[in-house]
Parts: sequence; C-alpha cells; structure tokens
Amino acid sequence: LDLGSNSSIVPLTGERHSRKDNKMAALIGTDILDIGSRKARRQREDPMAPGFAFGAPGQFDLPNVADPAAYCRSNFASVCGTGDEDQSVKFMKGTTTLAFKFNGGVIVSVDSRSTMGAYISSGTVKKVIEINPFLLGTMAGGAADCSFWERNLGMECRLYELRNGRRISVAGASKLLANVMRSYRGYGLSMGTMIAGWDEKGPQLYYVDDDGTRLKGKMFSVGSGSTYAYGVLDNYYREDMTIEEAVDLGKRAIYHAAHRDAASGGINNLYHMTKDGFVKIHSIDVNDMHYQFAEERARAMQS
Repeated sequence: LDLGSNSSIVPLTGERHSRKDNKMAALIGTDILDIGSRKARRQREDPMAPGFAFGAPGQFDLPNVADPAAYCRSNFASVCGTGDEDQSVKFMKGTTTLAFKFNGGVIVSVDSRSTMGAYISSGTVKKVIEINPFLLGTMAGGAADCSFWERNLGMECRLYELRNGRRISVAGASKLLANVMRSYRGYGLSMGTMIAGWDEKGPQLYYVDDDGTRLKGKMFSVGSGSTYAYGVLDNYYREDMTIEEAVDLGKRAIYHAAHRDAASGGINNLYHMTKDGFVKIHSIDVNDMHYQFAEERARAMQS
C-alpha cells in the first residue's frame, strides 16, 4: 500500500495534538479531580507532598480545610429567612416576577433589575427564558442556576418531542425540572421559577423551586417584590378578563412592586401565552410607567 506524501502528516498531526493536550493539562491541572480520592488523602497526610496551588492561574481555589464541601455548605449557603445570620457571605437576592392564568391564556410579567444587596449590577436582565414556542420560564434567585437549568430543560423538552413525535405537556416539563431540583436539594442552588405554557389541556402554570417543590396554580409571584405584586393581583385579578385588561394588570403589578421594592426595577417585559405560542407584548421602562400612571391619577382626581 502506497500512502504517498500523506504518510508523513499523520505523526506530525498526532505530535501537535499531544503537545497541545500536555499544555492544557499543565495549565488546568487535575487536583480538583482528586478531591475525596485516596490520592488526595495521601497528599493531605504527607507533609512533603505538593498540595493544591491556591490562587494559581487555571486552578480551582478551594477552602484550605479538611472538608471543603461541608465548609461551603455552612458558610456560603443560599437560604430563605434568617438562616444565614451567622454567615460571612450572605446571598442578597431581589427581583419581581409574576404569572397568572385567565380565560385568554397566561400572562408572564417580570422586571429586569439584577442586584446584590444595595448594588445594582444590571438593569437589562432578561428574566423570561423562552424554553420553546409553547413554554416560558421565569428567573428568580440565582441567575446562573435559573438560566442553566431552564435551558437544560429546553434541551430535555426537545429530546422528548423527537422521541415521541409530540410536544411535552406543561405538567411534564415542570416535573422534569422539579425532579432535577430534588436531586440537587441541599447543594446550594437558588431558584424560584414559574413554568407557563399551553398544551392539550389549555393554559397551564406551575411553580418550581430549588427544594423540588412543584405547585400548580392560577397565580404566582416570586421575588423580593412579590408581596407588593400580590397586593395588586389579589385586588384586580379575574378569570374572565379581556386580553387588554390582563396585560394592564400584569403591567401595573410589576410597576407597583418596582416602585416600592428597591431590588426591583428597570424594564417590564411582558409575555402573553396563547394557543398558538407565546407573544411578547412589550418592554417598557418602569420610570415611563410611573409618569403615565401619575397622569392617570391626576385626571381621576380632577374628575
């Protein structure tokens, strides 16, 4: 067999890839993979053995303690209420998201402010994740957790559709997410989301959080401004609202929450889920809504 001039290319290509792999291994290191193994225990017991390179480029920094996982759980946990009073680092979350069902579908309305305590890191966060044309998810809690797991849910829903030849139900999609959250319970995830959609049974709405809790309902609001949003929703919500009334209710609830809650604000993104899929209704600055509603109040006072 005559390979011709190409025969000299193979070893050169292999050698080039080998050098590249060695460089990557030297840069990243494999110490992180040894945690909990016999090799790691031997290194910890041998004072002359090289340990973790803390602060080195390309390395994973870990607490220099016997059990890094337990240390992280007790000092950096993301909890509700007063469970983190003794922690040096507290997760300061803030947002307002809401969704409600009515005869014309589901309204999903959110703000766009991202905060860490008093620090506003962004005012243009997209807190509605478009899982597929008939499924929407909201983000409240840790942005990375919500974004990753809901996009992962989108992949699982697409795989279900390819395997079965039909769209997954909203109940099924929310159950998939709840099962994942249940399996990671206690690992420090921070997520409170709503899964809204339209399937064979009509408009559906579910709440799923990082504890694996899964609730079906007609109306939910999640986040630091949810109490203000619930005050508006409880007063004006009706199942027989027109689409215009439902859109106005979702808009006003987010405005009042953003007006009273310092951790909420920015842009109000509002979606309407219909039998033909979701429709994005608007993206309005809550400051513009403030002046609009102020003029309405002034006209009402005059009349």
